[in-house]
Amino acid sequence: MATYVFKAMDLTGSKAGGEVEAESKQAVSDQLKQRGLIVLDIADKHASRELNIKLFQRVKAAELTVMTRQLATMVDSGMTILRSLYVLEAQTENELLQKSIVAIRKDVEAGLPLSEAMARHPKVFSPLFVAMTEAGETGGVLDQALLRVADQLEKEESLRRQVKAAMAYPAVVIGFSLVVVLALVAFLIPVFIGVFNQFGGAELPAITKVTVGASNLLTGYWYILIGVTAVVVTAFRKWKVSERGRPQWDRFRLRVPFGIGMIVQKVALARWSRTLSALMSAGVPLLLALEITGRTAGNAVIEEAMGDVIASVRSGGTISGPLKDSSVFPGMVTHMLGVGEETGALDTMLSKVADFYEDQVEAAVKALTSILEPVMIVVVGGMVGFIVISMYLPLFKVYDVIK
Repeated sequence: MATYVFKAMDLTGSKAGGEVEAESKQAVSDQLKQRGLIVLDIADKHASRELNIKLFQRVKAAELTVMTRQLATMVDSGMTILRSLYVLEAQTENELLQKSIVAIRKDVEAGLPLSEAMARHPKVFSPLFVAMTEAGETGGVLDQALLRVADQLEKEESLRRQVKAAMAYPAVVIGFSLVVVLALVAFLIPVFIGVFNQFGGAELPAITKVTVGASNLLTGYWYILIGVTAVVVTAFRKWKVSERGRPQWDRFRLRVPFGIGMIVQKVALARWSRTLSALMSAGVPLLLALEITGRTAGNAVIEEAMGDVIASVRSGGTISGPLKDSSVFPGMVTHMLGVGEETGALDTMLSKVADFYEDQVEAAVKALTSILEPVMIVVVGGMVGFIVISMYLPLFKVYDVIK
């Protein structure tokens, strides 16, 4: 048995509160309802007194997917939305998600639709999630809409895992290489500098001066380097999300060599196709679906293209027409969309496009990994070789003089 603190209200509008011992929050809620009270909040007695300062708390895609499938199952079994939310509230472990569910439950108790209550928590529920939930409520197929949302979340998470898994090895190698180079510059080069000082002020080769200067900067002014790095990183992040910088950064990402730009493009196309297909299958109005798809595509170039598409659809045009003029959409995509519009199976065609590009991303990521390995070896070997040569050149000169 645990002790819970509750806040409630009776039928006359008077507030009530207190402590109750029960097995779970759901049991507390049932007890309060039997007493004719309307539940406002239930919290663990000890947890409610603790100061929580988790600054970077977030809801993982897997946790949100599980919650969505559970809600869909309970709705499909005939449970009311309100009771389903009570169940989710009691068994959800993620604190941010639990607090969101509590707030949503309160809003639903106050008479708001589920989708509108979810829209008040944009950090947890995306516009895609809210729109598909609203479409399910309007069409009376909320359980099916929630299952589509869960499928969409799983597809997006699978795509992210593929890219992250492929980038893990290069990231580890590059990080380790930087640590080795910094260690050489900070600890090995000063030893050689002591030897060079014994030459009596002899002129050092140019590359040796560069290496010695880098070592002096790293060992003597490391705090300046840390400050400059922090400023540059902060400025870059702000520029990257700014109104002017975001389109420039997204266009640059599409042009990165070694196949990286191609992977970025395929990931964006797969996400765009999957999102638009899911929204259309759920019955979301076309203009709203296009707007949401543009916002959630993750690339400003696609978002700009969606603006042209929306203008075309409003004037009675097609979706595929404006996309032909966009550099990010290959001819195969526009032709398949055209066929889908002609046959009335646009959502099915979009799903096939998404499947194709998700497979392409997997193959492209594997190819990129095989390309990056020799490139990293050359780069790391070049940095180490530069340091070694710059340190030994003066020693060779001294040897020649002695000889």
